[in-house]
Amino acid sequence: MQSIPPPSLPRPQTTKKLIDAKVNRAVDGDTLEVTINGKKETVRMILVDTPETKKPNTPVQPFGPEASTFTKETLEGKDVKLERDVSVRDQYKRLLYYVYIGDKMFNEMLLEKGFARVAVFPPDVKYVDQFREIQKKAQEAKLGIWSFENYATDKGFDDSKAKKDIPIDMNAKFETHKSAPAVKPKETSAASNIHYNNCTEVKKAGKAPLHRGDPGYSSKLDRDGDGIVCE
Repeated sequence: MQSIPPPSLPRPQTTKKLIDAKVNRAVDGDTLEVTINGKKETVRMILVDTPETKKPNTPVQPFGPEASTFTKETLEGKDVKLERDVSVRDQYKRLLYYVYIGDKMFNEMLLEKGFARVAVFPPDVKYVDQFREIQKKAQEAKLGIWSFENYATDKGFDDSKAKKDIPIDMNAKFETHKSAPAVKPKETSAASNIHYNNCTEVKKAGKAPLHRGDPGYSSKLDRDGDGIVCE
């Protein structure tokens, strides 16, 4: 008598392993300071790269400020979920994660807006194919970084390719971040009468952040020379 094989069991569904975190601050477009289980950590988003805004000896790159602002406005102070790929940390000891806000992956949102390029660092390539599809749509629509031909490359961002296409007034905006401007904005009498010794005083006064030209702004507090202090 032939035995009847037992019915096959359904394959278990694979679920994403997500951990909870609170975003304290957006460092730039693709990097966050978060709290995980009461511990503060720095998180670098996997498979995406936004133009630089705070890298030492590197000028602020086109669409870097826009990417940073988008990340700040979307994630700062929010509860998010984090998904790991293969690696735990990068060479700078930052945790590597895909970041979710609600039911949306923020890494993908950066690509959709044209604020980031796909940056592949094996073995963390879980979503590389779908990321490239999203990037392709942004490229075709010439969004953000893709509005400048050959600006975003597989190796990073080529400022020289973007500058020739940037309007003169916009070009000046990025040039001012290379070094302190030769001529400082003329302070008003109100500005010259207000002085803060540190960012603690600025925050207590409810004036943070201060921009260049604001009452109380001081280059001594502007360590990265971006014209914004006590961010």
